[in-house]
Amino acid sequence: MAVSANRLELLQIADAVAREKSIDRMIVIDAMQDAIARAARARYGAETEVKAEINPKTGEMRLWRLLEIVDEVEETNRQISLKDARKKTPEAKVGEYLSEPLPPIEFGRIAAQSAKQVIVQKVRDAERERMYNEYCDRIGEIVNGSVKRVEYGNVIVDLGRGEAIVRRDELIPREQFRYGDRVRALIYDVRREQRGPQIFLSRTHPQFMAKLFMQEVPEIYDGIITIRSIARDPGSRAKIAVASSDSSIDPVGACVGMRGSRVQAVVAELQGEKIDIIPWTENIADLVVSALQPAEVAKVVLDEQAERIEVVVPDEQLSLAIGRRGQNVRLASQLIGWDIDILTEHEESERRQKEFVERSELFMNALNVDELVAQLLASEGFASMEELAFVDLGEISMIEGFDADTASEIQARATEYLDAIERAHDDERQELGVLDELYQIDGLSAQMLVAVGKDDVKTIDDFAGYAADDLVGWVERKDGEAKQFDGVFSLLPVSREEAEMMIMQARLLAGWVSEEEIALEQEGEDAGVEAETNQEEAADNA
Repeated sequence: MAVSANRLELLQIADAVAREKSIDRMIVIDAMQDAIARAARARYGAETEVKAEINPKTGEMRLWRLLEIVDEVEETNRQISLKDARKKTPEAKVGEYLSEPLPPIEFGRIAAQSAKQVIVQKVRDAERERMYNEYCDRIGEIVNGSVKRVEYGNVIVDLGRGEAIVRRDELIPREQFRYGDRVRALIYDVRREQRGPQIFLSRTHPQFMAKLFMQEVPEIYDGIITIRSIARDPGSRAKIAVASSDSSIDPVGACVGMRGSRVQAVVAELQGEKIDIIPWTENIADLVVSALQPAEVAKVVLDEQAERIEVVVPDEQLSLAIGRRGQNVRLASQLIGWDIDILTEHEESERRQKEFVERSELFMNALNVDELVAQLLASEGFASMEELAFVDLGEISMIEGFDADTASEIQARATEYLDAIERAHDDERQELGVLDELYQIDGLSAQMLVAVGKDDVKTIDDFAGYAADDLVGWVERKDGEAKQFDGVFSLLPVSREEAEMMIMQARLLAGWVSEEEIALEQEGEDAGVEAETNQEEAADNA
């Protein structure tokens, strides 16, 4: 084959390859140019810089040798002196390249094979890049394909314009696929790898269920109903929380469909996976009651700081609330994003009784009162010495059998007890080397200063370096499971808001920030909250 071969044939080959591989025609032509240039270098010498060009309209092919213009020639095959270059091009400058036309060449068998390999590799690279870009933009979509083969439990799927893989752990348990079976799955990841882009599909991902509902429920597709949360035990059971922006449309009923037609279509695709559909609400207590259905809930206690919920159920409802192997409570926890502890009414009663005894003993020992007085205080809801010391005196005197003098004496003893504890903590604080200056921070007690002292914080400047998480702890969630990390004040009654105020005051005292900067930051936060509220109101009105 000569370089001057049939021009039309070259363009026809480029067009055919571009169509077959779904890549740009110019990519194929560029690959041909590179292949021809490589073959020409084999003919004229590997050290020769050769450029090939194919006219994309006419198919005309031309070859040039590129020579770098230099002051002093060191490589005769790659360089030309400025003096010689100006004989051919008067305006030539050092650092530029001079192009010299080369005569057409004949491709030998080896050169032709080499050129073919270059073209194949370039086209393959372009095809891989096209495939990566195409499917990377489709992450989160459902695709249909057919099973090409099964390898070690992993299903290789032919998508028509590429291959994808459903790994064994992304298949619904117990489902089997054979060659030629149709597969419907979610694209959840696309990665560049040495052997080409890898497209990963999933049939267990929560978003696979969400997309199936979107296909079956027009109101979800139109955005009237939104899926707020999904929790799945693939192939067994799932819970999905939905909300409607139109008060006239029942989100649960719309997802279920007439005689269950819509939800049954999703269930059939998911190999019979049972689906509980519940209405979403921002009220966590109401949401957990719905999420634990079909179990009945007697009482809900929230710990917002730890994102933990205590749920009390009738004794006979315990197994139903927990579910087989903990499935019901586990899915409810994943759906809400909080940890859920289940107690029976009997267990809660025993715990209350234990707490009552502990509080009574505390009051007997700390206040030096008899058992009856201590039990009266505990039964009225007082849980700590701080409550007795700082509550309005009238609340104590209102207890049956108490008068103003008794109430005053109890409060005085409670205050004296706390003062003694505070003095003991302050002595320990001084032993730890924590400076008195930290008392300038509002809300910091001697007990808190002992805690920060044990954390090697001794000065206001040290304290200013804290973040709120360092003081009150934080929660990390992975795969629906929550892990609590303790902070310096985790065992003390300090809220996140209080911790943030302490840190901000410390930074102000340390000179890290000014009052003007704090005010500007607060204005920005307020403006952001107001804008978010306005957006929510606009969405509700729409």
